[in-house]
Amino acid sequence: MQSEGPDDGRSSDRVLVCNPVSGSGDHVDTVAALADRHGFAIRTTEEAGDATRLAHEAAPDADLVAAAGGDGTLNAVVNGVAAADALGSTTVAVVPAGTGNNFATNVGIRGIEHAFSVIEEGRRREIDVGWANDRTFVNSCVGGITAEASSETTPESKAELGVLAYVKNTIETVGEFDSLPLRVETAAGPNGERARAWEGEAMFVLIGNCRRFTGARTAQADVEDGLLEVTIVEDAATTDLLSGAALEGLFGGDSTHIVRRRTPTLSIESRGDAVEYSLDGETLETERLRLETEPGALTIPVGETYRPDPDGGELWSLEPAG
Repeated sequence: MQSEGPDDGRSSDRVLVCNPVSGSGDHVDTVAALADRHGFAIRTTEEAGDATRLAHEAAPDADLVAAAGGDGTLNAVVNGVAAADALGSTTVAVVPAGTGNNFATNVGIRGIEHAFSVIEEGRRREIDVGWANDRTFVNSCVGGITAEASSETTPESKAELGVLAYVKNTIETVGEFDSLPLRVETAAGPNGERARAWEGEAMFVLIGNCRRFTGARTAQADVEDGLLEVTIVEDAATTDLLSGAALEGLFGGDSTHIVRRRTPTLSIESRGDAVEYSLDGETLETERLRLETEPGALTIPVGETYRPDPDGGELWSLEPAG
């Protein structure tokens, strides 16, 4: 959905939350200078939880809260705005300063300077927000990625494969990886998609809101359709999955080891221990997970290349916002 035009620029209504250690950590001076030029009050994080807290404090009075960092920083900011019950009144902007910046790429934001240009001149879109129990996510929710694999994934691999880099790293250390005994129930979706249940041993369960799990790093899901894209990777012969090319081929095409669904809601229950999920890079550990979309809940500025329908829909209108 499309809302009204650009923010009016009142400085007291703009707050930027900056994570100084995102990515290579060399973005702080550039972000600070641009934020000051565009009338933002700057809040810098120092420890875990700060981005959520700072966004929560800012949201009741701010028309616009920007997140300068990676996907995890954006997740924290959106959770802070949601906790303040301000999703309906506060626009959230993404200023990409992380390693992969998958979400920013998917909504047409090419870099830090471009992000500020889009804030001033771009359109706003009302996109879906995913909920996982009581926490929000904007890009993806992934179960089965080990903490060790996450910490050892290189910036170069993340830049090349996005979240699939974590999958690849986990597979490469599969000798220490236990499959997940899960039951996944999905609700009925559009176009005849019926409610279904899957039960078995999974290597990974991947849920995308703005992220589609194919071999292309920038693969965008429709983030305005009210649906989550669910991919279950069944416990398969891991020797088939060890190379990057094989991994991309697996996710990019049909496979007997892949289960795909599109659904507005789903539940995941572990038949064993609690499962560690990654919500846009932020961790949640639980035995039972309830996921659903909140359609059109978040207003964001988007770049000129953003396609609401990535499967062939037209680019949004290039007419200036009015």
